[in-house]
Amino acid sequence: MADTYDLIVLGSGPGGYVAAIRAAQLGLKTAIVERERLGGICLNWGCIPTKALLRTSEIYHYMTHAEAYGLTVEKPGYDLTKIVQRSRKVADQLNSGVKGLMKKHKIAVHEGTGKLAGKGRLIVTQGDKTVELQAKNIIVATGARARELPFAKADGKRVWTYRHALVPEEMPTKLLVIGSGAIGIEFASFYSDMGAEVTVVEMLDRILPVEDEEVSAFVHKALTKQGMKIHTATGVQKLEAGAKGVKAEIKAADGKIESGEYSHAIVAIGIVPNVEDIGLEAAGVKQRQNRHIETDGYGRTNVDGIWAIGDVTGAPWLAHKAMHEAVVCVEAMAGVKGVHPMETGNIPGCTYSRPQVASVGLTEAKAREAGYKVKVGKFPAIGNGKAIALGEVDGFVKTVFDEATGELLGAHMVGAEVTELIQGYVIARELETTEAELMATTFAHPTLSEMMHESVLGAYGKALHI
Repeated sequence: MADTYDLIVLGSGPGGYVAAIRAAQLGLKTAIVERERLGGICLNWGCIPTKALLRTSEIYHYMTHAEAYGLTVEKPGYDLTKIVQRSRKVADQLNSGVKGLMKKHKIAVHEGTGKLAGKGRLIVTQGDKTVELQAKNIIVATGARARELPFAKADGKRVWTYRHALVPEEMPTKLLVIGSGAIGIEFASFYSDMGAEVTVVEMLDRILPVEDEEVSAFVHKALTKQGMKIHTATGVQKLEAGAKGVKAEIKAADGKIESGEYSHAIVAIGIVPNVEDIGLEAAGVKQRQNRHIETDGYGRTNVDGIWAIGDVTGAPWLAHKAMHEAVVCVEAMAGVKGVHPMETGNIPGCTYSRPQVASVGLTEAKAREAGYKVKVGKFPAIGNGKAIALGEVDGFVKTVFDEATGELLGAHMVGAEVTELIQGYVIARELETTEAELMATTFAHPTLSEMMHESVLGAYGKALHI
């Protein structure tokens, strides 16, 4: 006899477990299926443990620059094993937290690999045991995995994906990072601050290519100043791993090929949706050319009763997007009134490198391409009292407004703690705040957030401290 539920969620990442919790809150009998660890990639192998590592490298950076703050630290060092252990402990703590939430909300957890098996049916397999589950609705939240180079598969020893880079057995001495999105730049930043010689290779014409061009240029300059080598409009065409290192052939835009030797390489060239062997084709679920599942603004697929959320549905590949999408999906499924379809324009993006990067909405270039006549404000960290006191004067805040209406089209930040500051602009966009309301808002002094106010003022020629 099959176990019967109102909803089955396939995958327990940020989207999956939040969907299960919201469904339980709405009175739906809910089950969640997970083949590895509750919390998915983000909690166990992505967002959270990387931030733990980056916190370590941040403190280590301050230790090695203690003299600038009038402090003395003799011969700072580190224990790589303990660094990794701390990162894993953080992930384990949150994994336990998700387990507790499942128990609190009486959500049934089925361990194993799930596969769609007909209308309202899901087969869960673990080893030689098979269980059939039934539900009126099934949410596919299987996430994504790292894309690998076709000519150089990750071996976990010399060629790494993000998972390997989180649990290194040895510290790289000379590291090649292939790809300069958020994942690549975060690992480049961590390993550089811990003492590795880092080279970043990016096929496009700038690093962090989804960010505003001024932000990309600033980060490029900052990382180069820190000692990184950065090659843009460049690709790795050959990668050979040996017992003691990695040999790479790097081709520039002009066709020139350079050979280099590295102790390790991290491949950070994007992700691939986890759509294989979960029964999508047999169920008739539509997928785009890139294999992501096609959905409407509420997570519905083309097949009645099958929904999809998170990375498996496409960009932006962010945990907070998946969480928000989960709530929209479940509330639409349950018939909650006033549910708005998922929109990505107000979803912030954050990169936790040194310096940090954060943004929401349109870049200046995208705004102009969309036909807006814009007003742009920009305020440097060197003009902010709190930034000077912190010794963090590298960075700026940039705001882009529609000249005709005062709408905040986009905000872009680089510098200390901007991943925390960005939420102010996210709220402003969600509330459809205008430049006049932002100007009229009082910002506490001294805070880094004053840069946000000054940037808005600057867009209209009213900046006070520059």
